[in-house]
Amino acid sequence: MAPRLQLEKAAWRWVETVKPEEIRQEHVELAYRVNLPACKRGTCRRNCKGNPNCLVGIGEQAWLGDIDENAFHNIDDPNSERRDKNTFVGLTNLGATCYVNTFLQVWFHNLELRRSLYQCHNSRTSPSLSEYEPQSICEHLQYLFALLQNSNRKYIDPSGLVKALGLDTGQQQDAQEFSKLFLSLLEDTLSKQKNPNLQNVIQRQFCGQFSYVTVCNECGRSSALPSRFYELELNIQGNKNLTECVTEFLKEEKLDEDNRYFCESCQTKQSATRRIRLHSIPPTLNLQLMRFVFDRQTGHKKKLNTFISFPEQLDMGPFLEGKQDQRCVYELSAVLIHRGISAYSGHYIAHVKDARTGDWYKFNDEEIEKMEGKKLQLGTEEDIAETVKSQTRKPKCSKGYHCSRNAYMLVYKVQEEENTDPSWTNVEVPAFLQRLVDQDNHKFEEWCNEMADMRKQSVDKGKAKHEEVKELYELLPARDGEPYEFIPLDWLKKWLEDSTATKEIDNALFLCSHGKLHPDKVADSKRVSLQAAQLLYERYSGGPRMDGASLCRECVGQRFGLFGFGEGYWVGKASLRSWRQLALEQLEEDEHETKHSNGQTNGLVLHSSKEGNGDEMKTFNEDIVCCHGSLSILETERKLVSSEVWCKLREYFFKAPEFTQNQESCQQCLTLEQEEKDNEAVSKMMAMDQKNQLLNLFNEKNRPTLNKWPQGTDVLYIVPLFFVDEWRKFIRRPTKSSPVSNVGNTLLLCPHGGFMFTYDSLINGDGQHVALLWPSEWEVISRLFIVDQPISIHCFKETTLSGPTTQYTTQPDICWECRESFLFQQQRDLREYTQATIYIRKVIEDQRMIKEAVPELNASSSEAEEEKEEIPKVDGEKDPDFSQIMHAFSVAPFDQNLSIDGKSLTDDSATLGSLGVIPESIVCLKADEPIADYAAMDDVYQVRMPEEGFKGTGLLGH
Repeated sequence: MAPRLQLEKAAWRWVETVKPEEIRQEHVELAYRVNLPACKRGTCRRNCKGNPNCLVGIGEQAWLGDIDENAFHNIDDPNSERRDKNTFVGLTNLGATCYVNTFLQVWFHNLELRRSLYQCHNSRTSPSLSEYEPQSICEHLQYLFALLQNSNRKYIDPSGLVKALGLDTGQQQDAQEFSKLFLSLLEDTLSKQKNPNLQNVIQRQFCGQFSYVTVCNECGRSSALPSRFYELELNIQGNKNLTECVTEFLKEEKLDEDNRYFCESCQTKQSATRRIRLHSIPPTLNLQLMRFVFDRQTGHKKKLNTFISFPEQLDMGPFLEGKQDQRCVYELSAVLIHRGISAYSGHYIAHVKDARTGDWYKFNDEEIEKMEGKKLQLGTEEDIAETVKSQTRKPKCSKGYHCSRNAYMLVYKVQEEENTDPSWTNVEVPAFLQRLVDQDNHKFEEWCNEMADMRKQSVDKGKAKHEEVKELYELLPARDGEPYEFIPLDWLKKWLEDSTATKEIDNALFLCSHGKLHPDKVADSKRVSLQAAQLLYERYSGGPRMDGASLCRECVGQRFGLFGFGEGYWVGKASLRSWRQLALEQLEEDEHETKHSNGQTNGLVLHSSKEGNGDEMKTFNEDIVCCHGSLSILETERKLVSSEVWCKLREYFFKAPEFTQNQESCQQCLTLEQEEKDNEAVSKMMAMDQKNQLLNLFNEKNRPTLNKWPQGTDVLYIVPLFFVDEWRKFIRRPTKSSPVSNVGNTLLLCPHGGFMFTYDSLINGDGQHVALLWPSEWEVISRLFIVDQPISIHCFKETTLSGPTTQYTTQPDICWECRESFLFQQQRDLREYTQATIYIRKVIEDQRMIKEAVPELNASSSEAEEEKEEIPKVDGEKDPDFSQIMHAFSVAPFDQNLSIDGKSLTDDSATLGSLGVIPESIVCLKADEPIADYAAMDDVYQVRMPEEGFKGTGLLGH
């Protein structure tokens, strides 16, 4: 029985021996539990609600002893939001905008770009500062750069620019594509400036020139197609350093067979060679390392975690042709990092060199870290951010070189001659922008002062409350024989929980009909000393006050009539609730009839079962009848009433089961309850014992694997994973789950008793059905559980003339007949084409654009635009109507080149099964769409098709 129920029962036990006329004050005080001993601190884990003298566990622990003043408030120090001296300002990550923040920091540190943006005409310099709202991209960048330069804040919010671009803050996009599109948008915006020096800022800073040179192998005619670039996209696959990447970018390419070149001199297609000639390089050289590529096999974009070495000083002279008078030595100024192994997730940060001081900084959204010793320090967290399956060691780098597997963009600045003019590195914020920054700084200072004041007020109130609680809590206990009052328990808890304001004391809900403390409410109140009550009411007011004179003798007498003198009877609490509801419903009916019978009424009469309500009356008191027909053992579901009350109830419910207070509970139920408790205790002991003996198996620690056979043993044992899962369920909840008795290895055997899986199949997928055990664990399992058939796998190593070899065998042996049948059934299941779906992906290689057709994959690429299409459902082995591809992709059948896993589908008479096209397959469609001239090819090279994610944004609005 719960402690509260025990206290309540003890409070009224005296009614069994006292007559109504013998009720005295001492009995009233027993009913109100005035004299129960008070609990001492440390003896109660939580407050005893049934004891009005227990003042432990009501929230006093937080106030006793010394308290850190920070506990009185939840306001961070506003100065933690203040910009540190001699450092830069961070940018808030709005959800998934870290890729935007990295580029904004890189562009901010391009002094020429920042200086030019500050000179842009701003049509909104005249209105008042409070009305200023940036409109164009230039205005947004101006304001953002001015804040990054002179704000007092530790970090600022770039949401104005992000909203102006229409970017989705909850979706991470392709960072490289964002860079290209944003610079293109900025170039277009600046070209409309009246100042001619600003119209070509982007070209001056980022634009270089190269040409595609094609030489006919037959006649030797050379043709050059000039082009511009804003960044060089370098393939990193198969390369180790930046020099190799640039060399591959410029290397000669052979055009032969189907890829021959149409020579205007020969007037026919000829074999030829093509290469890129680099003519000029911009002051800011952006090198995109193509880490994110489209994987044809999986249909996903993937990240290449290849280590690439790059120098702090880069000499581009050997790669240039023609103009040799330009400066060719570049210095590393920024490294953009993508931390993570997936192309679809991860985090972007930037390492940027301060052009004024030469110091390196790491920009990680709001956090900025200055590197020591003016050196770039990528750190292990940038290079190995997550576990990679094929982890390769980081190669050693020579002095002046860095190596990273996560760098995806390198920014180099041309090496300038020594310039002692301070104006070259000092970029002044224009006056109108500085006024906006000052306005924002003023708001920030006001916010800091407001937060500091709020924090101080909370601390002052908390300290005052601390002193008050320490003083009053010592006065709360009421001593024997001294005056006392009752205070609601909930109010005391709120008083101790709330460090500031507390509402007045409200006792209205605790009063009985006689205006005194109701006996049923004593469990929800606490008895405190008169002195403590006096202080609480003086400080918080309220009432009505409930002192020793508020103990209601009338209510005690009425309760005595219900539960007191004479023989008592057990009544089900659920039955009483149903009866009360029934009585209320009939009262409403009688009141309704009274209104229609000129006010004449005969009072409330509960009808007999013959007149209705039979179902309610037949079930009365049956809620305390057990399944054996005796009194239920659940004492909390019943209460004791006097014989007078029971007689009255029997008038209405004359068929109700009757149980006197001396009636014993069902002995069969008590026996079953005890057996259940014993069984639960046995299950807990069994679970604890099994867990201790197989702790690593339960926690999935130190598990053997087949990929790398463990040293020190030549045998491992196999059990079904289902057995381990069910066993873990029992260990976690032994009283709710059934114990496992049988290992059930026959699940892994064929009808002939042979094993169904080979060593290779267990490594390649079938291992998901089994669990591997160490020999010591198998010994324990053999002792604890019924083993129908042991299954083990053995490793034999031997040395032959050709070298050491390793063989694996199983016990029992593999049943090859059943194994072949199993594999055949698997392949047959794969070719179950009823209502199956096949996906088509369109690939246009020349334009380097992939049109994605698989909803589940969400594949994307920096050079991808997605389009989704699926072939209608297929019944049986009947092939789908592939002519529908023509309608879906606007590609005629004679221009369709279909392939799967690199294998062309050319046999029109073959079935899907023979071609290897199984349900859920992805068939690649390549359309014959030749490009007639190189100008079109050049346009495609310069302007890639953007990712789906940037459609509808301001980046494509121009």
